[in-house]
Amino acid sequence: MNKSLVALLLLMSTAGFAQSNKKLNQDHENFFRFGAKGGVNINKITGKSYKQGFSYNFQAGAFMQFNFSNRFGIQPEVNFVQSKSEFSNDATDIYDDLFLGGSQKKATLNYLEVPVFLNINLGPSKRVKLQVGPSYGGLLKQTVDSLKNNGNLYKNSEWSAIGGLWIQLPLVNLGARYKLGLTNINAYDDKQTWKNQAIQIFIGLTF
Repeated sequence: MNKSLVALLLLMSTAGFAQSNKKLNQDHENFFRFGAKGGVNINKITGKSYKQGFSYNFQAGAFMQFNFSNRFGIQPEVNFVQSKSEFSNDATDIYDDLFLGGSQKKATLNYLEVPVFLNINLGPSKRVKLQVGPSYGGLLKQTVDSLKNNGNLYKNSEWSAIGGLWIQLPLVNLGARYKLGLTNINAYDDKQTWKNQAIQIFIGLTF
């Protein structure tokens, strides 16, 4: 009877130890990881001449993760991000000399963004990460409907602050971020301040 009880306890202990090791292995992170992701960029440009609603666009990019400890790491990225906006009726009064007579006054901006995030693991599993950091965006192309000339209405670069959550499953990653533009992107004059804002939602793969 005692031998049976001891054997049962040993079996339970072994099973528990194996389960614990399995969980640790599942939650283990290598020092270096990389991957790709894509999703939607829900953006708007703030300023008197712009409609206040958000516009749905896309984003896609690649990233690297450097996990320095069980709590902290950094994650640089390179992303292609498309943003769109539409001028309100105020633009006709303020910047009347910019546009032709057409009613369509929409802008499409294509950026190459390079953010660098501080990753902070929330909880012991390392599956949920708080991400905060700066981002530099280089304007690849700007298209404005009804613009009278081919001059630049927007600055060629901007700085932003981005924060959000990253969920790291064994292979799949997903998350959401909020981007707050810090640079006045109005390259035409100093009458108004225009800044980018965006909600970015994505899904991807981590290797």
